[in-house]
Amino acid sequence: MFTDIGCARLKKYDQNAFGDYFASKRIAEQGRLIAVLSDGLGSGIKANILACMTATMLLRFVEEDREIKKAAEIVMNSLPVCRIRGISYATFSAVECDDEGHVRVVEEGNPDFLWLRGDLIIKPGYNVIRSTAFNDRQLKVYQFQAELGDRLLFCSDGVTQAGLGQEGRWRAGLRREGLSDMLRLVLKSRKDIASADLARYVVQRAQAVDQDGLARDDISSFVVYFRTPRQVLVFTGAPFDESRDAHYAGIFDRFEGRKIVCGGTTANLLARELGRTITVRDDPAGGHLPPIASMPGVDLITEGAVTLTRALEYLEKDELERADAAGQLLDFLLKSDLIHFMVGSKINQANFDPSQTVELDIRRNIVNRLAEALQRKFLKKTHVRHF
Repeated sequence: MFTDIGCARLKKYDQNAFGDYFASKRIAEQGRLIAVLSDGLGSGIKANILACMTATMLLRFVEEDREIKKAAEIVMNSLPVCRIRGISYATFSAVECDDEGHVRVVEEGNPDFLWLRGDLIIKPGYNVIRSTAFNDRQLKVYQFQAELGDRLLFCSDGVTQAGLGQEGRWRAGLRREGLSDMLRLVLKSRKDIASADLARYVVQRAQAVDQDGLARDDISSFVVYFRTPRQVLVFTGAPFDESRDAHYAGIFDRFEGRKIVCGGTTANLLARELGRTITVRDDPAGGHLPPIASMPGVDLITEGAVTLTRALEYLEKDELERADAAGQLLDFLLKSDLIHFMVGSKINQANFDPSQTVELDIRRNIVNRLAEALQRKFLKKTHVRHF
């Protein structure tokens, strides 16, 4: 299974900072994913600082291999209580899961998470741990086995309390029941909806429920989705040993998933070895980049080093809606879960700086940085193979 995760947030309508804070990390070598959503007391900068501290502490504790229940207990007993309102300065939901579907969840103060299997809502059992420092504070601790296709939805009370106090259907707020009905409805029509899209849908619907469509509180949601991974293979650069061209062309051709080629030399190699024809497309959105091309059995063909460099720039600057070749390449990568890079070691003299060693070859550096950014910013799983 691949653990797909996505978050969406919306600030309270009169604030310039999020009062909720979301943090997550994928530890690829261990197959682990950790995520925390914290809701700071009130809204604005103060709430943001409190929520950020809470989420960051929890994430760091769990990442350092502290058992998630023990980490949450430490945070629960450390957080102060507001003297005036008598409630915690920050509440939180934390989840730790792996690629086998083993899930551990701890919650303190946030709305109970929802476990969805299709449009069915499962109610798992939990244990309660009471705070040793504050009598009214307690943790809910869950541990269960998820199946392929299951989803977990977490949210702040800006979702469940949307519409609270106004006239009409939502006078008592959206509540868990309203949220459940909303999710059942959307999952019937969009069974394969991605985590980011479902989280965004929840936040938008909660905002629409609030009076005049103005968020009366910070609204946040994140979704974990256990699904079959969507894979893509990016082939760039010819093999160092030309006698291996046919071998690597065969690997590329047999790959089960989407296939991308970056580089004219690489595309010509595949066309020659696989007996196919390359067609250059008329690309009005090409900008200053060479146009894209097509070939049977390949989803996208672009120029090499320049296009990869531009894609990396877009990724690092969060410019994700570009229509040129680099933008189209990035769109393929972001819509995939497992990203494989095949990087040939044959030096392209047009892109090689003689003052650099082979290890600092431009193409290799670009691909390594691109893979790292995809892991760090978007929690993708990446694998780079040099040959």
